[in-house]
Amino acid sequence: MIITRTPLRISIGGGGTDLPSYSRGFGGFVIAAAINKHIYVGINETFSGGYFLKYSAQEHSLTLDDIRHPLIREVLRLHEVPPPIEVVSMADIPAGTGLGSSGAFTVGLLRAVHALKRKYVDPGVVAAEACQIEIDVLQQPVGKQDQYIAAYGGLACFEFQEDGQIQVSPLNISNSTLYDLEEHLVMFFTGYSRNASTVLDDQKTRSEQGDAAMLDNLHYIKQLGQCIKLALEQGQTRRFGELMHEHWLHKKGRSPGTTNERINHWYEIGRENGAIGGKLVGAGGGGFLLFYAEDRDALRRAMHGEGLREVRFGFDHEGSKLMVRD
Repeated sequence: MIITRTPLRISIGGGGTDLPSYSRGFGGFVIAAAINKHIYVGINETFSGGYFLKYSAQEHSLTLDDIRHPLIREVLRLHEVPPPIEVVSMADIPAGTGLGSSGAFTVGLLRAVHALKRKYVDPGVVAAEACQIEIDVLQQPVGKQDQYIAAYGGLACFEFQEDGQIQVSPLNISNSTLYDLEEHLVMFFTGYSRNASTVLDDQKTRSEQGDAAMLDNLHYIKQLGQCIKLALEQGQTRRFGELMHEHWLHKKGRSPGTTNERINHWYEIGRENGAIGGKLVGAGGGGFLLFYAEDRDALRRAMHGEGLREVRFGFDHEGSKLMVRD
C-alpha cells in the first residue's frame, strides 16, 4: 500500500498568465501558495484482475482504454502500470472549487506511481509530467501553476518562459510576514465552480487569436504579480491587500462567467466589513472568496450573515509527499 498527500493551493498574484496560450507568447509570472488542505491518493497491488478505481465514482476496468477517469488513465498509461491494481483518492475539499484539485490529484497520483516503481523523483519532474498529461495529452485549457505548487509546496514564484522552461523560486518573505498572511487571509466558500472550463476556454481562444483586450488584461495582471511580490518581500501586507483588490477589478473584466451578481455582492459586503481586498480563487464563477482582512471578526460576522462558510487554513511547506509505503 502506498499513500501520498498533496496540497491544494491559493493564487497570490499573476493568475492566468501561466496558461500556455499566453506564456508561450509573452512569458508568465505567478505567485502561488500551497495550503494545508490535501488530496490523498492510495495505490495497492491486488489479487484480482483489472484496475479498481475509487474516487467520486467507482470503476472496475479490465484494460487501460476502458478507464473512464482521464487523469488516472493517462497517468497509468504514461508509466505503463499493469493490472491488477487499485487506486483510491480522498480529499479535504471537493473538486470544482477553484483550489487546483485536478493538478494536485495528478501530481499525487504520479508521486504514488513513482513510489510504486521504487524510483526517486524530483518535484519538477512530477510537475512536468502532470502538465504534459493535462495540457498536451488531454488538451485541457489549464495553466501550470497548480501542478508546480502542488509538487513543490510553500509560497513560490513561478516564471513561465516563452520556450517552455519554468523557473521556480521561493517567495522571499520574513517569518513575521508569513504569520501575518496566515492570520489575515480569510476564505469563504461560495459554491462550486461549474463554469471554470468555459472561462478558461474563452481565455485560451482569445489569447491564441491575439485579442487585444485579453492580452492587455493579462499583461497588466502579470505586472500586478510582480508588484505583489515586491510588496510582500518588503513586508507591506496592507499594500498586498490593496493590490488584491486591483487584481480582482481587472480579473472581473477578463471573461464572461468570471463572476456573477451574488459573488459581486459578497465581495462588496466583505470590503464594507473589514477586508482591504480580495479575489475569487480559481478561474471564476464560484469556489472560494479569499480576503485580506484588517478586521477579521467583522468580516466573519458579515460573511456568516450571508450564509457563507469559512474554511480556515495555513500554509503547506512540504508539497506532495509519500506518507505510507507498506
